Amino acid sequence: MTDIKTLNRQIVLAERPKGAPTADTLKLIETDVPTAGPNQMLLRTQYLSLDPYMRGRMSDAPSYAAPVEIGGVMVGGTVAQVVTSHLDGFEPGDWVLSFHGWQDYALSDGTAVTNLGKSPAHPSWALGIMGMPGFTAWAGLIKIGAPKAGETIVVAAATGPVGATVGQIGKILGCRVVGVAGGAEKCAYAVDELGFDACIDHKADDFAEQFNKATPDGIDVYFENVGGKVLDAVIPQLNPNARMPVCGLVSQYNATELPAGPDRMNWLMGQILRKKVKVQGFIIFDDFGHLYPEFAKDMAAWVEGGQVKYREEMIDGLENAPEALIGLLNGENFGKRVIRVGSN
Repeated sequence: MTDIKTLNRQIVLAERPKGAPTADTLKLIETDVPTAGPNQMLLRTQYLSLDPYMRGRMSDAPSYAAPVEIGGVMVGGTVAQVVTSHLDGFEPGDWVLSFHGWQDYALSDGTAVTNLGKSPAHPSWALGIMGMPGFTAWAGLIKIGAPKAGETIVVAAATGPVGATVGQIGKILGCRVVGVAGGAEKCAYAVDELGFDACIDHKADDFAEQFNKATPDGIDVYFENVGGKVLDAVIPQLNPNARMPVCGLVSQYNATELPAGPDRMNWLMGQILRKKVKVQGFIIFDDFGHLYPEFAKDMAAWVEGGQVKYREEMIDGLENAPEALIGLLNGENFGKRVIRVGSN
């Protein structure tokens, strides 16, 4: 483990963005490295997860979680190492999964911290395939989508950490899987590497036409994480009794007003009613946290057996996190985007 530094870099929320975050939304400050007191430990961040939900935390609109305060450290999942500890069950050098945000160092009383041991094989994977994204895909698809062999599953953001995992689980369960992604390279990866049956480029001029051809038997499960024109293409193709787990709407996170055009809410609700579609939103640890051990057992076996592949996009430097998050919200990531904060 590297030596303790004298300053703690923190990236804080400087302003609430109107629309997409900009270079002025977050700023880097420096504070003293804190000292662990009784019943505390000092953690040094090694990896920081970047996720679409972070855009929502920048807003003070009502949500399922409190917003980041102006001047507050930006929230985020982290993998860290224990520097000093006055807590039972945690020793210097232990790797831990925590939620201490965009900073080099943080104090913890051990609440909501998971000890990963002295030498985990892939510590950053606790932020991806073995963490919140992988768990979201597993629980949303299996527990809400409830796919049956032979059914058709559609998932957008098909090469992102959630979508890629949804598709691969779908294939394990014997389903036909159609992905939607941005660009020919991502679509080729979904089919050639991840085993999707088809993947449609949402940037194509004839996207809707291609999508309809790729779903000739309709859609039984649509894993919703994007919204926008993908949802528009999906709704008419839903089969009776289709299921729609809803974990995100990333295409709408930077919106400042409702989309132009006629109000289609009654049309949408009519489709849901007539087709008896089950639509269920979920917050992974609120709704399914008790199932994490079952997920971890399944996913560890699938990864070890080569049935699930995982792509990680590592970016060096805490100072590069704001730009990397802006790019993620614009769909620039290819796989799970992680910031390597430490130099361990």
